[in-house]
Amino acid sequence: MNLQIYEIINNLARRYSKELKKRIIDRVEEMRYDDHSHFLLYRVLGISDEEGSLIDLYQNKGRFLYKYAGAFLEDAAITCMRHRYPNATKAKIPNTLGTRPKTFEIDCLVNDLAHEIKWRDATTDGDHITKEHTRVKVIQASGFVPIRLMFYYPQREQAKRIQETLKTLYQGAGGRYYCGDSAWDYIKEFTEIDLMEILLKIADMGGT
Repeated sequence: MNLQIYEIINNLARRYSKELKKRIIDRVEEMRYDDHSHFLLYRVLGISDEEGSLIDLYQNKGRFLYKYAGAFLEDAAITCMRHRYPNATKAKIPNTLGTRPKTFEIDCLVNDLAHEIKWRDATTDGDHITKEHTRVKVIQASGFVPIRLMFYYPQREQAKRIQETLKTLYQGAGGRYYCGDSAWDYIKEFTEIDLMEILLKIADMGGT
């Protein structure tokens, strides 16, 4: 294992962990003063005040956890790319096929390889396909190869169908689509860094 990149990603994990814990502590304190009148509806539906309070608490914690888990993994993947390819960078390109949005962001551009990096994507919105189709076409027209990395595949059938459509879009534009194990393998082969091994070691050491 490359100890230098391990330390970089471990420090990154510490920073995200610290920020996550602070946001959760602050939100829990805010919730002490929340109006709980909506618990009436919970009781009507057979959910006790105690259970309703726990549901609200963990829903709030979960929102922060998903946000920070995703941001950390995406940042860690980009860190691996930048470590292997010093010229790797974020980039914005103008939307030449429409007016909304005005630009599309490339998470990590390495030479002509335009990486879109997601920890997971559970969307079931058809508009997501339309936007992504435009995005892929714009990237292709700009002379780049669109590559989508998604480390965790969605669980729900409709979300899975969306991902199959996105895979077809990428391949149809001369791009590549990697999800699940193939995304982890891509990072390992492309950067010569085993990100999964690094994360397992951090987790086995008790996290941050």
